[in-house]
Amino acid sequence: MLGSCGAWPEVDRACAGFLLEYDGFKVVLDLGYAALPQLLKHCPDGEVDAVVVTHQHPDHCVDVSALARVRYYQARDAAPIPLYCPPGVLDVLRALEPRPDPATVFAVRDLADAGEIGPFRLETALLPHYITNLGVRLSAPGVTVAYTGDSGPSDLLAGLAAGSDLFVADATLQGEPPATEPRYVMTAAEAAAGATGAKRLLLTHFWPGSDRALSVSEARKVFAGEVIAAEEGLVVAL
Repeated sequence: MLGSCGAWPEVDRACAGFLLEYDGFKVVLDLGYAALPQLLKHCPDGEVDAVVVTHQHPDHCVDVSALARVRYYQARDAAPIPLYCPPGVLDVLRALEPRPDPATVFAVRDLADAGEIGPFRLETALLPHYITNLGVRLSAPGVTVAYTGDSGPSDLLAGLAAGSDLFVADATLQGEPPATEPRYVMTAAEAAAGATGAKRLLLTHFWPGSDRALSVSEARKVFAGEVIAAEEGLVVAL
């Protein structure tokens, strides 16, 4: 876990970011505000094999620009890192830093078209959010991890989570969900309802100031498996 906050990072925390490693192959899932320093603790010089970004909101992608700077200045001769993302992410990165063009530091690929990333098979689901957000499901021999990015409640969540060893889910809100429709983020209880079929549920994207223990309690009323609250530095063995 590189970051666990939504919107902006609390003191000593970071926004969305995860590092998934399988047989030495390292994939970053999202890299929001303040997540890069957490990544560099594990991957000096930003040495990762692929980056996946679910959507273009800065709390999920802004530190990809920082990673580009690390790679450009400290590993300029290295091969571009595959970056799988919706098209709007590249626009954000270019607005942050047009030179060097992020498309020269990264080998940019449309997340919706990706099928294989190293040892992983990648599947996506278009989930409800304010902008295009693709939930991802990464499967390798013996293990499957699914991640919502940001999402409102959706019937597609069950398919994304089904059979996964770890389901990483948006749990932005607490208490009774707002009555407004459509919905673009979830409560912990709604995340838990969408986790049907997963072995473990990892709640993340907490609104700053949230009581995370309360979110876990709300999710446990709905989800029968293990419920974990995301924390920076947390390692989950799969």
